[in-house]
Amino acid sequence: MSGLAIIMALVFSPLAALSSYLITYAEYKKHFPEDLKRARKLALNFALSTMIFFIVLITAAFLVIEHLLPK
Repeated sequence: MSGLAIIMALVFSPLAALSSYLITYAEYKKHFPEDLKRARKLALNFALSTMIFFIVLITAAFLVIEHLLPK
């Protein structure tokens, strides 16, 4: 089951990070129209945070599921 967790983390975490980047970049571009470099940097920070969060969340979910299911 841990192989499935790794596959899911590798597939869904980058997708979540990409979505987070696109959404936050679009918003920050509106708020900082004169400084797009700052908008990209902030959006990238959110994307990396989102990716780490989803990797940890998926791993923790699979650990809990493995622990709770009878063997």
